[in-house]
Amino acid sequence: MQVTETLNSGLKREIKVTVPAQDMEQRLMSRLNEAKAKVRLNGFRPGKVPLQHLRKLYGKSFMAEIVNEILSESSRDILAERGEKPAMQPEVAMTEDEKEAEKILAGDADFEFSLTYEIIPPIEIKDFSEIAITRPVYDVPDEEVEEQVVRIADSVRAYEPKDGAAAEGDKVTIDYVGKLDGEPFDGGAATDSDLVLGSNQFIPGFEEQLVGAKAGEEKTIEVTFPDAYAAEHLAGRTATFDVTVKQVASPGALEINDEVAQSLGVESADKLREIVRGQIESQFGSVTRQKAKRQLLDQLDEAYKFEAPARLVEAEFDNIWRQVTQDLEQAGRTFADEDTTEEAAREEYRQLAERRVRLGLVLAEIGEKASIQVSEEEMQRALIDSVRRYPQDQQRQIYEFYRDNPQALANVRAPLFEEKVVDHLLAEANVTDKKVTRDELMAEDDEETGDKAAAAEAKPAKKKAAPKKKAAAKKKADDAAAPAADEAASEEGSA
Repeated sequence: MQVTETLNSGLKREIKVTVPAQDMEQRLMSRLNEAKAKVRLNGFRPGKVPLQHLRKLYGKSFMAEIVNEILSESSRDILAERGEKPAMQPEVAMTEDEKEAEKILAGDADFEFSLTYEIIPPIEIKDFSEIAITRPVYDVPDEEVEEQVVRIADSVRAYEPKDGAAAEGDKVTIDYVGKLDGEPFDGGAATDSDLVLGSNQFIPGFEEQLVGAKAGEEKTIEVTFPDAYAAEHLAGRTATFDVTVKQVASPGALEINDEVAQSLGVESADKLREIVRGQIESQFGSVTRQKAKRQLLDQLDEAYKFEAPARLVEAEFDNIWRQVTQDLEQAGRTFADEDTTEEAAREEYRQLAERRVRLGLVLAEIGEKASIQVSEEEMQRALIDSVRRYPQDQQRQIYEFYRDNPQALANVRAPLFEEKVVDHLLAEANVTDKKVTRDELMAEDDEETGDKAAAAEAKPAKKKAAPKKKAAAKKKADDAAAPAADEAASEEGSA
């Protein structure tokens, strides 16, 4: 086999490979000799079939197998010999001339093909102790825990029917039918629906109009759906609701005791407070970690400047751009609504794609040198979590898809690998904890996102205007890196 480098420019490489016809012939004769002892043909005793007769019958199919084997083996072997890591699977080009292809299969011509690929540039890992991170930490006060405990206990509070008019805080049991232009609409009706007035469960204006209603009373309520309402056919529309009030009930005393805790499935009020504190601290801890991770990625981005493989950048950009345009479409917005143009947005997101690829390659290199692995048990847990997001009747099919699809599994592995590398780096870096207030912790970092984004999801019945997708997508892209690294690593392993 003769290997000739025909292109070496930046990260781009092209290799021409020639396998002489005599080498192909030797491989074919070896394959025919193996088949001779096994094949059974009418008119010939076992092992006595002439090689030329076997060649006439199976020569081309055997030679096609040899060609495929050479293509499969040569990419891996040549790259290993050259000490190069491909960014993605090399592109293979062979002759498209049918006559030439027939001559190769007949053993009458050299087999020539080329490999075109980009390499992953060498990455020299720097001293992690030079990374300085200020980690914002919020100490959850007892008062905040108690407020949440009260809200939870309120969900199981007893209500006693009353004869008087409904006041804020009372629970009404109602039947209702929603109408647009006098005609009922899908999803706009319910029977025996319980609603606590002032809970803001329903769209603005609905609950207020039930204050003062009495059991047995019928009312017609007029409301306007928010412009950003999830159901597009209702967004911004004015509707009426024919409401029948079936019962009015006033709330009983709100107590936090062991009996209330046990009604919630917890052994005691103290245990309830302990669980609630753990949940709140976990939520704020996630924000703390995300902000520390952002600082880490920003510093890695500054420390590692190198040319990123163009094909990886293009693939990452396509993923980001697809999400951006999908988000805009779902929100009914345009680039002009985001105070930009499509051309400017493309340039911005292409820079983000390059950042993600570079950071992904850096994290992959760090993870490899630190021997960081994602265990089968971790993969299995993550896979189950992914599958559970789908309807139950689809879960088995989705599970089998992941199990049989290496690229899908790589997408499951990527965030696990990224978080483990981040943990490793945070353990090695110079991290200083800084006590902050709740508002300081939850505030968006304007310099990083370029805009304020919503800190929490709105309740389903109280839809807010859609946040700017440009800022949200940019933050999401900035905060992640591993998919590009994982793709490069999986391509390297399969080359």
